[in-house]
Amino acid sequence: MKPKSDLSRQLYELMLQRGYEENFCDIVTKNLNTDFTASRMIGYLYHYDHPPVEEIADEMISILSDRNRIMQKKELEETNAR
Repeated sequence: MKPKSDLSRQLYELMLQRGYEENFCDIVTKNLNTDFTASRMIGYLYHYDHPPVEEIADEMISILSDRNRIMQKKELEETNAR
């Protein structure tokens, strides 16, 4: 797994400040370890007051799913361009 980005580290600190357990924060930021994915989660957390961990986990899965779709689309576009 690649190292955490700057925004991923900011997400970790934000979640800790909002009272989420360190272990949960670590799991989320290990999965959302790029600026793109971390910024999406930061936006989600600023939009809602204090979502339960289950909702954060659901949002994390949704963000990862979106990222995978984007990556697949780019791969297909590159293949078609060749």
